[in-house]
Amino acid sequence: MPEWKKLSEAEKARYNTIDRENIEFLLNRYNRVNRWVIADMLRRSRYRFPDKPALVFGDKTLTYRALEDDCNRVANSLLDLGVRRYDRVAILAHNTIHHVLTWFGCCKAGAIYLAINYMLRGKDIAYCINHSESKVFIVEDALYPLVKDVLEEMPGVKALIWSGQGSGEPPVDGRFRDYDAWYAQSSAEEPDIVLRIEDPCQMTYTSGTESLPKGVILNNQALMSQYMGAIVDGGYEEDDLNVNALPIYHCAQRDVFLTPVFWVGGTNVLTLPDLGMILKNLAEHRATMFFAPPTVWIGLLRHPDFDKYDLGSLRKCYYGASIMPVEILKELLGKFPEAKIINYYGQTELAPYHTVLKAKDALKKLGSAGMGGLNMETRLEDEAGNEVDTIGCPGEICGKGAHAMMMYFKEPEKTEEVMRGGWFHSGDVGVLDEDRYVSVVDRKKDMIKTGGENVSTREVEEVIYKDARVQEVAVIGLGHPKWVEAVTAVVVPKSGQTITEQEIVELCKKELAPFKVPKAVVFCPELPKTPSGKILKREMRALYRDFFK
Repeated sequence: MPEWKKLSEAEKARYNTIDRENIEFLLNRYNRVNRWVIADMLRRSRYRFPDKPALVFGDKTLTYRALEDDCNRVANSLLDLGVRRYDRVAILAHNTIHHVLTWFGCCKAGAIYLAINYMLRGKDIAYCINHSESKVFIVEDALYPLVKDVLEEMPGVKALIWSGQGSGEPPVDGRFRDYDAWYAQSSAEEPDIVLRIEDPCQMTYTSGTESLPKGVILNNQALMSQYMGAIVDGGYEEDDLNVNALPIYHCAQRDVFLTPVFWVGGTNVLTLPDLGMILKNLAEHRATMFFAPPTVWIGLLRHPDFDKYDLGSLRKCYYGASIMPVEILKELLGKFPEAKIINYYGQTELAPYHTVLKAKDALKKLGSAGMGGLNMETRLEDEAGNEVDTIGCPGEICGKGAHAMMMYFKEPEKTEEVMRGGWFHSGDVGVLDEDRYVSVVDRKKDMIKTGGENVSTREVEEVIYKDARVQEVAVIGLGHPKWVEAVTAVVVPKSGQTITEQEIVELCKKELAPFKVPKAVVFCPELPKTPSGKILKREMRALYRDFFK
């Protein structure tokens, strides 16, 4: 019997009227035909490139055919565990094949994927698991020591999965199932379930600089529109080979690079954030594109083996996650004169990229974060919520568009606060130029108020970077009995170089107003950073809080 004859008279009547109830009926009925969600991306790339390498991890390579099959097996295995729509599935892992399979397996099962920051420790990990109400917890063997003492504190977890991709040792805890054995027996057929673009599919905990971490919920729509924007604004192509060195638990690497590269049919290589390994992988795989925050680019440029590797295949170099010093950007442009240099700026809550500075503007807009991406709008606001459109006048950077999060989980007040007035409020301070390109001046909390005057830490850092002996610098405000906050420079000299405090101060005096000149310079071997390369100024403020007492 034809399908249409099976419809009831009431169901047939739904085709006669356009209203919300009928639209819902049609969207669900033809979901397999017209749906547009992350779960479909690999299947569509497989259709075009079935035998092309999709994912490389060590000595193992998965084609698009094999990757799609394995992600379907993981999805069916999650469903067999009792995971249902919107249930949270957490994973604690490095950049591994199991991590990628889990991400796409969750999308295909209709679950919400939660990647845990492996820089966290026991109680903080337990907080994320419990606050998110995760039903499944996947743990890589190498990271098991981080959670072995707090597993009893996660009563909501119904299944523990052991990801043997690090040390290779078998599970040391009888409660764990082995990942490979768990999913290998499941069907490679895609689950036949209704998935909608409005469905939440990803949860990420922010770093918690202000208080406890906030759980950012993103749906397919936010991520798919962000992927499309990254592909267009970043110029991704099917013949690209992308080396993923920054942690894919972090949204920048996973959602601006790894996932959209799969969408266009490129090849993704997984590695660890080790400078020597990065250089080796870039050269051996003939990478065409690579992303790193400024701190990692600085490390690569300063690495003793940098000139030993042929990096001529790199056609696109991307940076983001924090502000790129102008002097370093000039050096990067000099080292890769044939490559396009592209800057993304954004936040986890915006899926995550918000603005982009394209390659054509890299030289003429030095230090800028560009304009709102393909599917985003940008404006600056003052403290009263009014738009700031005067050239050079600072204001809070705000964004609007399809990338925006759904909510902070269980945080209605904080969600309402950052979404007020129909714009997402970033907490970053920026200025506009004559072309309405935005430059990030500072985080609001990193601005220094010294003697009643506001000082942008970035402005001082840019001057100090002009000294060729400086590898890295971070400027912070420290409590001071006279100035309330004192401008303080924390400097990492290049290997084998010597710099004095007086030399740094004299350089700043030549280019800065007197109140912006550092009251002190601290030298150290390295700056504290997150795995994604962001400099942790809050840690430095805590470490040196008694410096002027």
